[in-house]
Amino acid sequence: METKTILPADTYTIINRTILTEYERKTIISLYSPIIGSNAVSLYFALWQDLERGSSEDEPFNHHHLMSTLKLGLEPITTARRALEAIGLMRTYYKAGDLGSYYYEIFSPLEPYEFFNHPIFSVVLYNNIGSTEYARLQKYYKRQGTIPKDYEEITASLDVSFKSVSAVSVPVQSDLEATTSREATIDDNYIDFALLISSLPKDLVSEKTFNKRTRALINSLGFVYNIDTLKMVELLRKVLNENGVIDKDNLRLNARKYYQYNNAGSLPTLIYRCQPEHLKSPEGDMSNRGKMLYIFENTTPYDFLRSKYHGTEPTPHDLKLLEYLAADLQLNASVINVLIDYVLRISDNKLTKSFVETIAGQWVRLKIETADEAMKAAEKEHKKNKTKVTSVKEKKKTSEPETPIWFNKTTDAEEINESDLKELESMLKEFR
Repeated sequence: METKTILPADTYTIINRTILTEYERKTIISLYSPIIGSNAVSLYFALWQDLERGSSEDEPFNHHHLMSTLKLGLEPITTARRALEAIGLMRTYYKAGDLGSYYYEIFSPLEPYEFFNHPIFSVVLYNNIGSTEYARLQKYYKRQGTIPKDYEEITASLDVSFKSVSAVSVPVQSDLEATTSREATIDDNYIDFALLISSLPKDLVSEKTFNKRTRALINSLGFVYNIDTLKMVELLRKVLNENGVIDKDNLRLNARKYYQYNNAGSLPTLIYRCQPEHLKSPEGDMSNRGKMLYIFENTTPYDFLRSKYHGTEPTPHDLKLLEYLAADLQLNASVINVLIDYVLRISDNKLTKSFVETIAGQWVRLKIETADEAMKAAEKEHKKNKTKVTSVKEKKKTSEPETPIWFNKTTDAEEINESDLKELESMLKEFR
């Protein structure tokens, strides 16, 4: 932490952890600027420009130089610097002396797909610019172009294009410039735990009440839902039992309700997120399975579930289940959609929490990230259980559960019927 007020004569030296390209400049302006503000962006670019001018330990710049360049006082410069630090674009080191001496370490921005799938950055960006602009930015960064499936790759490999020569000893260069980005972290003291603990009944709280994981959860909820320490005390009083144990599920629920109350009923954007572009399949598959794959990958879990409610708002219970799958289990959007569709199809349109969690837990352990992987896992599980279903059907004379329309024929699925076809075309029309 900074120990003194910065002065114009204090020096700074820049350490480069990035090779800033024009693409990265655009990323900072379009994705980072709405969060950190124009002063922070200007400071980042000014520091990067100083790199080209030769900032070094032998000839460092002073902060009066920054004031002249940015036409800003030291207080807004310091505020801008802290914004860059908070979001992961720089780190700061300080040493006291006759003149204060600083090292500024500059990092690259996240790739757009990392940014849009970041649990905090995406939420803050969405809240700052609104749904329309957020959708426009997602569209801008969407992967462009796909290779038709009837084309064969004939790219030459290294061993084909070049001949091997006798080995020559070449020293390894470990100090060459490379692009590096760093993860932003939430300050452990975002919530004032000393104040929080002192505000709760002493006979209910202990060291075990606020262990490392619990503190991390409270900090994260406070940051994402914009809850200060005193408000968090109110929420904790409602979920703290007589044994000093915090009901974490109820804490999440109460934090979400507080957020909705203060944001006109809106929810954090985790359930409004589509599948990351780099995990989508190439377009062009016009089979029934391919059409469903397109829907799973290009629809948010909220919109997908809403379509199952025929356009009406899903129940709070189902929304909480979506949030659990996205936030707690960190399943990708398309995987959640496949899971929802599969469970509704085989369970007579019921989303039983325990059943959904069982399948979701299995998919997490299998490290399933794409809709295609999830569909194959569901088909495999269905085929494995088909013998059991048939046995029960013979004994009880019950009908077999409905099969998802995207199942392959190899899993003994029947041809798509007229009702399913109508539903599929309706969904494609709605989500394209």
